[in-house]
Amino acid sequence: MSSSTPHRRTSHTASRTTHRRAAAVALAGVAALIATAVQSGAATAAPGPASAPGAESVKLTPAQRAELIRDADAAKAATAGRLGLGAKEKLVVRDVLKDRDGTVHTRYERTYDGLPVLGGDLVVTTDGGKTERVVKATQKAIEPATVTPKISAAKAETQAVSAAKAAGAEAPDADRAPRKVIWAANGTPVLAYETVVGGLQKDGTPNELHVVTDAATGAKLHEYQAVHNGTGNTLYSGTVTLGTAQSGSSYTLTDTTRGNHRTYNLNRGTSGTGTLFSGSDDVWGNGSASNTETAAADAHYGAALTWDYYKNVQGRSGIRGDGVGAYSRVHYGNNYVNAFWSDGCFCMTYGDGSGNANPLTSIDVAAHEMTHGLTSNTAGLNYSGESGGLNEATSDIFGAAVEFYANNSSDVGDYLIGEEIDINGDGTPLRYMDKPSRDGASKDYWYSGIGGVDVHYSSGPANHFFYLLSEGSGTKTINGVSYDSPTSDGLPVTGIGRAKAEKIWFRALTTKFTSTTNYAGARTGTLAAAGELYGTDSAEYTAVQHAWAGINVGARPGGGGGGGTSFENTADVAIPDNGAAVTSSVSVTGRAGNAPANLQATVDIVHTWRGDLVVDLLAPDGTAYRLKNSSSSDSADNVNQTYTVNAASETANGTWKLRVQDVASRDTGHISSFRLTFP
Repeated sequence: MSSSTPHRRTSHTASRTTHRRAAAVALAGVAALIATAVQSGAATAAPGPASAPGAESVKLTPAQRAELIRDADAAKAATAGRLGLGAKEKLVVRDVLKDRDGTVHTRYERTYDGLPVLGGDLVVTTDGGKTERVVKATQKAIEPATVTPKISAAKAETQAVSAAKAAGAEAPDADRAPRKVIWAANGTPVLAYETVVGGLQKDGTPNELHVVTDAATGAKLHEYQAVHNGTGNTLYSGTVTLGTAQSGSSYTLTDTTRGNHRTYNLNRGTSGTGTLFSGSDDVWGNGSASNTETAAADAHYGAALTWDYYKNVQGRSGIRGDGVGAYSRVHYGNNYVNAFWSDGCFCMTYGDGSGNANPLTSIDVAAHEMTHGLTSNTAGLNYSGESGGLNEATSDIFGAAVEFYANNSSDVGDYLIGEEIDINGDGTPLRYMDKPSRDGASKDYWYSGIGGVDVHYSSGPANHFFYLLSEGSGTKTINGVSYDSPTSDGLPVTGIGRAKAEKIWFRALTTKFTSTTNYAGARTGTLAAAGELYGTDSAEYTAVQHAWAGINVGARPGGGGGGGTSFENTADVAIPDNGAAVTSSVSVTGRAGNAPANLQATVDIVHTWRGDLVVDLLAPDGTAYRLKNSSSSDSADNVNQTYTVNAASETANGTWKLRVQDVASRDTGHISSFRLTFP
């Protein structure tokens, strides 16, 4: 399942570029620290005390939202000045939310000398007109060396088309001439071309491959796929009520109460809008896939449920918040085993599955695709690397949320994704949230190389986090489905309930995440959201910490969380730039015999390019256990991780050391803390 900006299965690995940090906007207090930390990846920053539930967003009507956007637009020049942006930089208002206590969160894109800045998005939080927090997708100053290209647009276009051909696209061609942009999502901002290549992908999905090319050297800087994969008698949900419109003696699948959402029949085609479903009796389908109206009824119903969920639970009127409905297209292609969201058409599209017998129109799939549209219109998480995994996970999270919200006895709520559509042909679901690796490819826990995994599988840790936060670890049965959710450190997690977990993720998505958010940044963003909604001293806030630690992102609060003995050193140790190794030590006492096979080493390192670092755990006898290798492609900030070490051959008592060496130049940092936990 995918989403279009289109989302498909390609892996992307970041390349190292010059990465000196520019000075961030100076703001006072803890809020400024959070703003920087959300995108720097720091997982230890915490918001200041918050009083819930005043922090929860209010339900804005489209007219109220439009007024707030007009206000922000009128003040954008002054806002740019307050933020210290350069003379050539301008802000473009993209979205706005308002809290019950009057706080306003405004999301902006940026331009430089009239050119779009990709990766320059930011969120400004204001209270009474005073700026309280700024979250940026990049901390670099937008100061490209030039806005005059050295290579031609034609050369950039040729490279982009070649990239599409290499990915197996059929008859790829640039949809439009390459546009000049400033590429700021990775490293020092540079002038670039962005080319969008159309046609069809290898499996028949529409192609919308975005290729970013350095306008000085011709080097490919980035690429991503913008099409994101993934009374009615329905196939999956039984007999349901549908929103329709009557004109004379005829009815159409037009939901006038939900932004005029319409459902169209592509009739095996792969382009165009198709034909709006119409009929004389206002009864749609017969519950069989052989009836063309049945898939339409499922898709129409899923869209209505998703609209209602976002409006009634999260206070958002439509994907863009403007009260305008997207539309749905069913019967795409022949034997097409996928579904996708496309920004280009502002629509969801569904294939009929293998043998055209299992349309991909179940509730969670519909909600998954519509949520790609929501993400595109809020955080805009880049569909590659760790942010791409978070993008996919967001669609899975709210796909499950909408399914529970539907309370449909024919398709009960669960933490399984696509369990109704039988995409594997053996009755198994597409993905599992309690233990993602059950699908054979998804990852259960975060690790440093996860950004190079296909986004549909790197989404696993975030799905797992959401399940742990909602339900907790261990075995349980919910709505007749059995789950058994493990943790990376073997320690338990107690859930806070799905409703609160949904609120936290939605608030983080809409007010804390930006296009470049990674897993560490997602931890910081959800902690900030939990603090604002429930307070930083709340059980909910602590549960977020535990759930992230359970998937190997950040540390357990208080050095524990489920038993065991911890030994910690919190003294800062400076790490020389491209210099000698340094150590942080803990003295372990009172332990009998050898260390365990699941010794937990929790590492908190502040650093501006974590790929420079080699990290080892040294046992009392000097034996080294490699925790992390250096990697030129690991461009994230900081190391906030709990590593599991089989140290069963080592004597437990004695001095254990964390050894860290910076093996490349230009970036600096320090060891913030080192903790050993004996479960």
